[in-house]
Amino acid sequence: MSRTKVVPIPVMGRHNINAYLLLGRRPVIVDAGTPGNGRRIHDQVAAHGVDPADVSLIVLTHGHIDHFGSAAELRRLTGAPVAGHIADLGPYRTGRAREPYLPTGLTGRLMARSENLHIEVPPVEPDVVLTGETDLEDFGIAARVMPTPGHTAGSVSVLTDGGDLVAGDLIATSLFGLVRGRPANPPFHDDPLRNLASLREMLALDPTALHVGHGTPLEPDRVRRWADREHRRLSRLEAAGRLPVRTENGVPR
Repeated sequence: MSRTKVVPIPVMGRHNINAYLLLGRRPVIVDAGTPGNGRRIHDQVAAHGVDPADVSLIVLTHGHIDHFGSAAELRRLTGAPVAGHIADLGPYRTGRAREPYLPTGLTGRLMARSENLHIEVPPVEPDVVLTGETDLEDFGIAARVMPTPGHTAGSVSVLTDGGDLVAGDLIATSLFGLVRGRPANPPFHDDPLRNLASLREMLALDPTALHVGHGTPLEPDRVRRWADREHRRLSRLEAAGRLPVRTENGVPR
């Protein structure tokens, strides 16, 4: 099977919110953006010379509305099945992200006040329920879905045979891509330490680049250095009892 190519699909702005088109023997879409953008993603896929009807799978990286908001519409437009992790079935089935959001910093605290984050979007029932590492060869690309919990309980990333990691909100680019190449937290994490552990697990697989949901691609060595600093910061917050984490019943502690 030929090497998988990763093509960014801007959903909002140039880099603010990204979906991705993975090209192999058959195309796969990763993430579905905010509600009302199914046609935009569909048309950008077509603009890359791909018949949207050939899309074999739509992988959702997690249950936040800026990543699954147009999943139902995109499934209708392409006819492709949707894959999502079992731990985020609640948001997919209800069309609502788990609340309250747990900010990672000032940006998250400001964004949590926005009404746009608290809306109900068209729900989607995943056709493929992910429970662990999943090979995508049957869907036409040389890649694996990797569970990367922490941002949400059901967060996943996609690692291609060539080492490209499509990382969802495992990490972001600073200020939604305005500061190119600088790693940063996305605005929210349900469990920051678990997310950092997932990030380090992916870095241990030696990816060649990290393609993020918010911003431009990140260089792995720079992310490793950022992760070391972030571990020290989170450890201090945890020791001081100031690190919010969503419990299994959904309530922050």
